Amino acid sequence: MYYVSVGDSLAAGVQPIGDPADLYRTDSGFAEQLLGIAREQDTRLRLMNFGCPGETTTTMINGGICGYPHGSQLDEAVAFLGATRSTVAFVTVAIGANDFPYPADESVPVGAASIGTNLPAILAALRSAAGPDVPIVGMTIYDPLLAAWLKGPAGRNYAVNVAAPQMGLVNGLLRGIYADAGVGVADVESSFSSNDFATLVDLPGPGQVPINVARIYQWTWVCAPAPLGPDNHANTIGYRVIARAFADVLGL
Repeated sequence: MYYVSVGDSLAAGVQPIGDPADLYRTDSGFAEQLLGIAREQDTRLRLMNFGCPGETTTTMINGGICGYPHGSQLDEAVAFLGATRSTVAFVTVAIGANDFPYPADESVPVGAASIGTNLPAILAALRSAAGPDVPIVGMTIYDPLLAAWLKGPAGRNYAVNVAAPQMGLVNGLLRGIYADAGVGVADVESSFSSNDFATLVDLPGPGQVPINVARIYQWTWVCAPAPLGPDNHANTIGYRVIARAFADVLGL
């Protein structure tokens, strides 16, 4: 039985502690940790992870970043699903974050348009290849830009009035597309408390901060010192949180 993971660097488990020769992939991403959770119920499960660091919804369809025998990542996943659909347990999708190049606040309309065009086509192709009964689950996105809150009054204003509202719009778009496609949604946004500025917690060093800022600080590499940071990827704990969000939707 197979668990199929597709998407970008989050699907690939990228962390700055990963092997540079392997595009910083690690074996402690959410896919690997979700596999561990799922194997508690079915030890036959194996992971087929097609995730590509840097992938956008456009390159997932057209290729151009990672090499695959069948062409693009989507072509590769569709070929695999079509050949093995009777033995596929579920599929996870993590894509869209790279459709917003920096500075992110200036590229939201362009990125949203790209996702709005490409993601429905990606999901339709996966569904057609996997068949009607294989669970497919996408995810919302945590907000690394909330780390700006730690940079003084201007950063706090940016986090509250720019970063959070814009990510809310993006996640609303993702939820709508997944719902229209009949695909489940792992609510990573809520798992990271992305919109909660009211609950305050104490962090060693920064002191008292909103819980959404604390979770970015603790669960990603955004606030890590050089040479490992700043890096937007989740750390092993953050990937565990993402895996749990997927597991909840899958009933694991």
